[in-house]
Amino acid sequence: MSLILFAFVVRVRDGLPLSASTDFEHNRELQERKRQLRTISKALSHLPDRGTIKGRELSIYFISSEGISYMTVCHCSLPVAKAFCFLEDLRWEFTACFNSTVVALAARPYPFLDFDNTIQKLKQQYNQSGGPALEVTLAEVHEDLRLHPPQVISMEDVELSNGIANGHVEQGAGSGQNVRLEPVTAPGILSLVLNIMCASLNVIRGVHLMEYTFQDDYEGIWNVVAFLLAFMCCVFQCHLYLFHASLKKLKCLILLSVIVLCNLCLLGMRNVWQLIFHISVAALSTVLILTRKLQDRTSDCGV
Repeated sequence: MSLILFAFVVRVRDGLPLSASTDFEHNRELQERKRQLRTISKALSHLPDRGTIKGRELSIYFISSEGISYMTVCHCSLPVAKAFCFLEDLRWEFTACFNSTVVALAARPYPFLDFDNTIQKLKQQYNQSGGPALEVTLAEVHEDLRLHPPQVISMEDVELSNGIANGHVEQGAGSGQNVRLEPVTAPGILSLVLNIMCASLNVIRGVHLMEYTFQDDYEGIWNVVAFLLAFMCCVFQCHLYLFHASLKKLKCLILLSVIVLCNLCLLGMRNVWQLIFHISVAALSTVLILTRKLQDRTSDCGV
């Protein structure tokens, strides 16, 4: 079984693809990792020189040096040191073939596709022999990783570095890539309408109760707080569904928990069916926020 599945060389300053290995495998996770590579390539100028993105079965490793980044998709069973050793060998091979001036002047994607032959030989060497010819090279890389471990990065960090705002980002004219949230679905529209309805009910009840609270020596102040806090949480849930945000899962769970607690505090102000309605709407919104993924449409340029 091949442990190194795909290699990708890009220019750091603009994410221009320079070369890539020919893809002979077509499993779903590999294709997903390849799409992620192209997303990562647009954020390399904001990422560390060495990093790892963990996956279920396949992981991404990359190193950047002298304005060029070398990236690979490997099986999780491959030792990290061997993955970075492969990238170091790939870097040496590429710099031996192409100087920095040629790379800087490249204007179209994949100008060095002939380098694929070198990548395939290097992949074959690692996949068949299990590593580099010189064990001292692997030992040096292993020691370097122990002293300076690569940063583990999440795709949310990458997307945020890419400047994704308002649910989408238009990439550079030469990138051929557009990343955006998946289209709003019918259940999503329903959840937005119900959330707006719940927010309206909360703020109306809160403001109305506030008038009586000021007249009764603030006896019902905590009910007012619960109504207004639930209102703000409903608004934030709508925002999280419509727009991309980092730490989305954590924020969703916090908002859902606050809405549940606020409604439990209002047990005397609302009947059981009203409480179930408000909590159900919040739960539905949470599920839809977490299941609305980023849509990545890329141009593979025949690779």
